[in-house]
Amino acid sequence: MDLATIDHLLLTTHSVRKRLDLSRPVAPEIIERCIEIATHAPTGGNRQGWHFFVLTDAHKREQVADYYRRSWYDYNARRFGDLQGRVDEQARQTTRVRDSAQYLADHLHEVPLIIFPCIEGRVENAGVAAQAGLYGSILPAAWSLMLALRTRGLGAAWTTLHLVYEKEVTAILGIPDNVTQAAMLPVAYFTGSDFKASPRLPAQERTHWNTWGARRGEGS
Repeated sequence: MDLATIDHLLLTTHSVRKRLDLSRPVAPEIIERCIEIATHAPTGGNRQGWHFFVLTDAHKREQVADYYRRSWYDYNARRFGDLQGRVDEQARQTTRVRDSAQYLADHLHEVPLIIFPCIEGRVENAGVAAQAGLYGSILPAAWSLMLALRTRGLGAAWTTLHLVYEKEVTAILGIPDNVTQAAMLPVAYFTGSDFKASPRLPAQERTHWNTWGARRGEGS
C-alpha cells in the first residue's frame, strides 16, 4: 500500500460545503459504485441492515432543505451566538466553519444529490450497548462512502441537523418507521484541485494510556 496516498486521503477527507459544484451533474453509476464499496464496512453481527437513500428529485430536495434551514438557524443562534466581538484564532476558525455551514443551508436545495445513510431498527428507549451497536453498523459505512466519493473527485458534507425534523423528512422520503436515519450527505463534485488537512488539537492531548489523563510512559 502507498501509505503517503492513504494518509493524504484520510487527512483531507472532510465536510465540503462552499466548494461543492452545484452546476455539474453526478452520474448515478458513480454513486452506486461508491455505495457498493461502502457496504464492505464493518457491520454488527453481519446483519448488513444498512440502506442508502439517494435523493435527486428537485421538489423533495426543496422540502428537505427547508427543514434543514429551520434547524440550522436555531442551531446557529445557540452554537455561535457568543462569537460577536471575539478576535482570537479559535473564534476566527469557528467563524469560517459557521460561514461555510450557512452557505450549505442557503444552497442545499441546489446540491445535485443528497444521500441519507440509514439502518434498520430504532434506538428509542434502548440501552447504551444497543444504541452503539446500531449506529456502529451504519456510521463506518457512511464514512467509507465519503472516502470513496473523495477518491472520485466528489465532496460531501456530513450533517445531522435535519434530524431535528426526522419525522417530517421521513414522511417526505417515504422511509419506513422502523428505519433510522444516521446522517445526511449532500454530494457534488468539488471545485479546485485538492484539500489540505484541517487544523486539529494535538492527538496526544486526547490520548490516554491505561489511566484517564495519563500519557504513554506515565503511570502504570
